Amino acid sequence: MLSVAAPIITRELNLSPSQYAAILNAFLIAYTVMYVGSGLLVDRWGTRRALAAFVAWWSVSNMLHAFARSAMQLGAFRLLLGIGEPGNFMAAARVVSEWYPARERAFVHGLVQAGASVGAVIAPPLIVWLIEVYDWRMAFTLTGALGVVWLAAWLLIFHQPGRHPRITPQELALTPPPEATPRGNTFKAWAGLLRYRETWGLMLGRFFSDPVWWFYLFWLPKFLSDQRGFTMNDIALLAWLPYLAADIGAIAGGILSGFLVKRGRTELGARRLGMWPFALLMPLSCLIAFTDSRLITMAVICTVTFAHMAWKTNIMTVTNDLYPAGVVGSVAGIVAFGNGLGGALFTWFTGWVVEHHSYNAIFIIMGFLHPLAFLIFRWLVRNPLPRTI
Repeated sequence: MLSVAAPIITRELNLSPSQYAAILNAFLIAYTVMYVGSGLLVDRWGTRRALAAFVAWWSVSNMLHAFARSAMQLGAFRLLLGIGEPGNFMAAARVVSEWYPARERAFVHGLVQAGASVGAVIAPPLIVWLIEVYDWRMAFTLTGALGVVWLAAWLLIFHQPGRHPRITPQELALTPPPEATPRGNTFKAWAGLLRYRETWGLMLGRFFSDPVWWFYLFWLPKFLSDQRGFTMNDIALLAWLPYLAADIGAIAGGILSGFLVKRGRTELGARRLGMWPFALLMPLSCLIAFTDSRLITMAVICTVTFAHMAWKTNIMTVTNDLYPAGVVGSVAGIVAFGNGLGGALFTWFTGWVVEHHSYNAIFIIMGFLHPLAFLIFRWLVRNPLPRTI
């Protein structure tokens, strides 16, 4: 929503690139902090109740954007949105551990990531149409209201395996055995997870790799408008292509490592093999800095978003492979903290570089973040953790 409408919003509210970056960071800072908080809440409240609360908060926050009249107000509403959004992915991570065996987890994670990207595929033409028919404020209101519709469906359909009213004994036998959530001092249990090098390896892997996705999510339409001369109609016609490529990458990455598990690879070994080839594709990003061609620019961006989501599907699945289900929400929150922190720092850096120089340096730097992240991951992430954490 914000990235597609950014060329209009930044003109209407008279926002500089640094102010736009600060507004993005209001979201990312709240997002980063709540990654940890929402992970703990998922483990305490359970997936059904926690996700319902997060989406209700998120939907209202999204609709509030329509009332923004200044950079400060828009930043405040972005902060509220950031509080509610990360719980979606924390709950999804725990659902994967509760419902799916190891051979299916990467594919399901791929579907989760593809679901987020499908929204980004639909968004550019839909939002441009809403802006042209109404305005950008009504576009926020209507898209936020969609979350309420989803909320009703979630409460109607989703239950944990042992409590699902329509599950058969045969289906229940295929689900992993339930694992108790650790009780006692929540902070102590959370801090205990930091004793494991695997936790740090996953967190740092996300810290260095996920800023690439935040850039394409928040800056792509603005880059295409500012540097490649795209009109709003051009954005509606073409800006969805990188997100479609990301969809395909998310599912392909999951299928690849799931296939390797079925062929006898260890779970961790399969995820590694599902990560490094895609990390090696990321330096192609540097080409964007040296071409003015729209065709080459879009082709490289699509390749990069494809590779990133294939990578991300596998690194997220490692959390389910290594940790017991009872702490997956908390671990996912800690790991995703690296995602948000890296995204916030890189977003600030992007705003400063774009305002004082150009986008070229950003594309060059992004080309080497995934190879660095893989080296750190390979060094620190080695073994499954005890099932009695």
